[in-house]
Amino acid sequence: MTDIEPDTIVLVHGLWMTPRSWEGWRRRFEEKGFTVLTPGYPGFEIEVEALRENPEIIAKLTVPETVDHLAAQIEALPAPPIIMGHSFGGTLTQLLLARGLGASGVVIDSAPTEGVRVTPLSQAKSLFPALKNPANLHKAVAFTPEEFHYAFANTLSREDSDAVYERYAIAAPGNWIWAYGLLANFTPGHQETWVDYSADRAPLLFIGGGEDHIMPPSVNKSNAKHWAKSPALTEYHEFAGRSHWTCAEPGWEAVADYALEWALAHTRASASVSDLDA
Repeated sequence: MTDIEPDTIVLVHGLWMTPRSWEGWRRRFEEKGFTVLTPGYPGFEIEVEALRENPEIIAKLTVPETVDHLAAQIEALPAPPIIMGHSFGGTLTQLLLARGLGASGVVIDSAPTEGVRVTPLSQAKSLFPALKNPANLHKAVAFTPEEFHYAFANTLSREDSDAVYERYAIAAPGNWIWAYGLLANFTPGHQETWVDYSADRAPLLFIGGGEDHIMPPSVNKSNAKHWAKSPALTEYHEFAGRSHWTCAEPGWEAVADYALEWALAHTRASASVSDLDA
């Protein structure tokens, strides 16, 4: 394999969010000369406000169809891109990398893949609004502004958190939350968030936020350690004092720049691209 610096970055959003949440990173990376794609989940091509009005689109979504949807867009690119994912977008990024996609990957405050059993108290409290009622398994589940402040934006003032909530927040598919919150580790057989931890995939960086309530550092550290069976590079880096809203809270530029610099430094080209150069 030969090293080819990617010119495309794919940004995968997480739950309770849409591609709009990447607007700062997209602008910053485009200013650096990259082509930046921010694909939505199937049906998420509409705006935040429209999704709030029609939560059935969210409730019926499945993880496999979303991974397939993202994979198809990545496979259509002329060369492997850098893939970055936030929160559940980090889970999706891991699943995509395990398929052999991407030149390198970065996951920020990633939700865990199957087998990560660390559940800190703050995470349990953050997810309780969705997990307290089994009926939510089949619904689109939204945070209240107060719940969002605790789970996502605890380093911001309540006023600033409410502004974030108003611009970006939508409901999330309850079955996804149950899948990584409970079902993945306590249901026989592989679930939708199962990944082959021995896969020889592109290099992967986990970024944790020191004050993240919903996906605390311990979750990301454990997830990273699960990849020990893989021959591929896996690293972890933590930004102190940052919440789950780290991709847009004040100082987000340092996180974005670190993610990009690491991804470029550890890029590898896929065999198919190498064959084109032969």
